Amino acid sequence: MSKLIATITNIQKLNNLNIVNFNCLNTNLSMMSLDLGNDIKIGTKVELIVKATAVILAKKPNDNISISNQIKMKILQINSGVLLTTIILQKDDTTLESLVLTSIYKKLKFKEEDEVIAFINHSELSISRVLKC
Repeated sequence: MSKLIATITNIQKLNNLNIVNFNCLNTNLSMMSLDLGNDIKIGTKVELIVKATAVILAKKPNDNISISNQIKMKILQINSGVLLTTIILQKDDTTLESLVLTSIYKKLKFKEEDEVIAFINHSELSISRVLKC
């Protein structure tokens, strides 16, 4: 699991459904959630988590898809195996891990130091804890 530090900027509620918006790495992110704790409020700093298999990579941004969470990052490290490849991304002091098929890694010709876009679906982000500032 990768961890991201974010600040809640907006919360939209309808019945039990919540859409939470964050500022993370100077990027707007959103998350869909069914239940929120009482300590989840606008201005609260939180730790978000995302699975490596949920981080999708592309060489450039794309506004024509339904994934709104797009973070511009740099490839820090690549660990390529026979079937799977782990790609470690970095922006500022934050790292994010992506797990892709090795065949896709080879097709897209990712290299260390490449700038890429990390796509994260709003349903794949979770709040792991509220941070005390």
